[in-house]
Amino acid sequence: MGDSVHVWVAPAGPDQHAAGRDLLLELAGMLLDRPAELRYEPAGRPLVGGLAVSISHSRNLVAAAASPTGRIGIDIEDICPREVSGLARRWFDPSELDWMAQQPDELIAFLHLWTAKEAVGKARGQGLRKSGLRRRMPLPDGPVPSEAGLTVLHLPIAQAVLAVALPAATSEVVLTEHHGAAVRRIVTSRTSFPVVVRGS
Repeated sequence: MGDSVHVWVAPAGPDQHAAGRDLLLELAGMLLDRPAELRYEPAGRPLVGGLAVSISHSRNLVAAAASPTGRIGIDIEDICPREVSGLARRWFDPSELDWMAQQPDELIAFLHLWTAKEAVGKARGQGLRKSGLRRRMPLPDGPVPSEAGLTVLHLPIAQAVLAVALPAATSEVVLTEHHGAAVRRIVTSRTSFPVVVRGS
């Protein structure tokens, strides 16, 4: 297990909150090799003894992340048409707006930044409170300027944008997509550390 970060993604079903909770408990139980107990801080942050954990859900998907060490946060957003330029102008740093303008797809670029900001906020235990939307993000991925030792990484998911904030010293990220019984493994080196993708 070492300093790996495990990310599981599954369909949301009719109750995204329950699906996210169940997915995290299953992931945590696998990593701990015992049943996991999930509690919540008063502000809503999930806690599992012995692990750093995070949960996110969109309309269609749920995502859970867990690691034995460090701070982690996760955010997932469905790719569906929506107006984003007003939100971006209101909250994003000028350098982020410039980066967005240079990207071929404004929505994907917006979601890239939004999910990164949310993931970093969750890793800090604050979500988007305390100027979380104004916190500058690396463009496109990498160390977070205002958070020493924290890195943002986007993982490949069809029809969604998925960001994970994790310790810069992470040796491996294992992404598992739960969509059936068959499992295949793909290893890619698009980041500074390996990303292993498992799915069906």
